[in-house]
Amino acid sequence: MKEDSRERPVRVGMISLGCAKNLVDAELMVGTLLKDGVEVTNDTAQADVLIVNTCSFIESAQQESVDTILESAELREAKNRGQGLVVSGCLPQRFREQLPVLLPEVDAFMGIDQVEQVTDIVKQALERRSVRLQDSLKSKVQIPKSKTRGPQDSGVQGSKFPPSGPSPPSSEVTARPRYIPDYATPRYRLTPRHFAYVKIAEGCNHPCSFCIIPRIRGSHRSRPQTDLVAEAKVLIAGGVKELNLISQDSTYYGMDLRLNRTGAISAPETFNAAVKSLPASATTICTLLRELNALSGDFWIRLLYTHPAHWTDELIHTIANCRKVARYVDIPLQHIHPNMLERMRRETSSQYILELIRRIRLGIPGIALRTTFIVGFPGEKEAHFAALLGFIHEARFERLGVFTYSQEEDTRAGKMAGQTPDAVKQRRRDLAMAAQHEVAVQVAGSFVGRRIRVLVEQSASPAELKRARVSSWEHGLIRGQDQHAAALKGRFLVARGEADAPDIDGRVYVRGQLPLGEFAEVKVIGHTDYDLIAE
Repeated sequence: MKEDSRERPVRVGMISLGCAKNLVDAELMVGTLLKDGVEVTNDTAQADVLIVNTCSFIESAQQESVDTILESAELREAKNRGQGLVVSGCLPQRFREQLPVLLPEVDAFMGIDQVEQVTDIVKQALERRSVRLQDSLKSKVQIPKSKTRGPQDSGVQGSKFPPSGPSPPSSEVTARPRYIPDYATPRYRLTPRHFAYVKIAEGCNHPCSFCIIPRIRGSHRSRPQTDLVAEAKVLIAGGVKELNLISQDSTYYGMDLRLNRTGAISAPETFNAAVKSLPASATTICTLLRELNALSGDFWIRLLYTHPAHWTDELIHTIANCRKVARYVDIPLQHIHPNMLERMRRETSSQYILELIRRIRLGIPGIALRTTFIVGFPGEKEAHFAALLGFIHEARFERLGVFTYSQEEDTRAGKMAGQTPDAVKQRRRDLAMAAQHEVAVQVAGSFVGRRIRVLVEQSASPAELKRARVSSWEHGLIRGQDQHAAALKGRFLVARGEADAPDIDGRVYVRGQLPLGEFAEVKVIGHTDYDLIAE
């Protein structure tokens, strides 16, 4: 017998897609719902309202989001017709005018600025669903079978309600987001107890020709350093052993807070000049790292999403002198050939990149470098790609992911001539990953016999380990098939070293018993193609 929802709080389920930054938004929404007395459930079929928090970074992420929305609507028809459906995140932010027409089965759309208004939007969606369901029954609408759709579609095939229905979806999406969370914002962490993501800024000021993020997320806006330190203290006191600092460009942190700022400072020369002109009291990524490093406790600080144009000598020295900052750098380069860098509007030259890598490796001994590259960008010739392959072999990045270029609407690159055929993109990605595979095996082999510090994550059988993620929307294809992973026998603990960010990098398989969620020192006794084996 179905429980009477009038005798309990509203029950909300959530499906969150996309990157870690989107996950933090989901955590803020769940925290706000709980603060307001809403019940949150993992059983989406039993929820009074389901929120799908979407990604719109590239076409495949958009399609996953749309598929999830349609599947959720179909499940609702089969099991819980009174369930409200809310769509949040980057998809409605990007397609705020189109989606209410393309996806009329959704009861409410909400954008980035509406994160803290989620409770009111949930209640409105539930009420709207009740009205729409009654209207649907009265009009005896024939429900056709759903078809796969995306935001680019002009029709609304498969909708549960006709586009001319009496009660269209509500849409609470501002055109240019300005929202930035603060420490006082309620938050319920969805990561394991031992690590957390700390969103230090929102938005992006870069003009990359392939990227839609500035149009979705707005301009760069930093959180106050005092606010971030307060959040970090609470996380550390709660048992967090790893603070993962995230934003669209972490190296730009604080620069939007400077007084009398004028003009763009995205290029290396103008950025360095702006940094040198700052007063001693100014907030930068370096001041944040130093203050976090000075906090009591045993924990790592991991710096993710840095931009090559915004590295300074001070940042290199800061990381080298702050022992709690992991010897790890996430620095997406996207390409190395000068023609491609110019067409991508990356603001860095090939020579600048080579010199930056030299400076980082020299200034931070033992650093692990992670990067991503795009293959098949419009106008990429075989000579351009050959230069990239040579660079992968020469630079020997410890961690590397590869994207095939995604032609995105409303981007400069999307309108460029010389779009690369999909088959060529795929071939180039396969070749780039094969080149990195050679490097990865050598890097893993260099650790055998060494003792390293790891953060122990969980217990897992070999069958469970095979299901590890190998790609992400923001880091591309991270690894191919690991030919030696099947050789793992018995049960292992899964851990990560300083060179391994959550979900996107390698793993350390540890034999033996160790406390979960704690640091341990282990000896590396072997390796697979991409991961280490230790005891």
